[in-house]
Amino acid sequence: TYEIMSAESVGQPTGESIVLTKVSGRHGLSARLQDLGVDLESIDLDKVFAAFKDVADRKNEVDDRDLMAIISEHTSFDVDELWKLDLVQVSTTDHGRPTATVRLLDSAGEVFEDAAVGKGPVDAIYNAVNRVTGAENTLTEYSVKSVTEGINAQGEVTIRIESNGDSYVGRAADPDILVASARAYIHAMNRSLNDQMASQE
Repeated sequence: TYEIMSAESVGQPTGESIVLTKVSGRHGLSARLQDLGVDLESIDLDKVFAAFKDVADRKNEVDDRDLMAIISEHTSFDVDELWKLDLVQVSTTDHGRPTATVRLLDSAGEVFEDAAVGKGPVDAIYNAVNRVTGAENTLTEYSVKSVTEGINAQGEVTIRIESNGDSYVGRAADPDILVASARAYIHAMNRSLNDQMASQE
């Protein structure tokens, strides 16, 4: 069993970063988020905890910057998840065009899978997502930055797409930059689709 202890009780000065691991529970995560000033009422803690466990399983240690990247992804531009990434796999070679396979879940949990080629691995992923969803989006901006240091650092991807004359931003963070790229694109696409549905009501 694991007991949540204060930073001061183990000699950690208040205000310094505390690293969480994959054995850190929901209570430990909640306590640390509150220490960081996050209003737990403003987030979907189930989704945040699931994202935290996913990162912790692959990164082993999750620090405050990782946590804030997760919070940023799950609170910015919050929309209904009409499509959700289940799998992305990319194959590249020195010769030829990269190929991406994506598997998505719709809002009912039905599985859809398709593949596409592209000018690069990210372009191939976005083409595959478009094939699955039938979306016609134009990528206008793409940026990536490292959230933390080291070989297991999380990369945060921010993208902007244009759809039907409107602009939508998507953001996601993940230790695998291609996964983050796919989720950021789907995030922006979901915002676009939500707007389209609202305009038809």
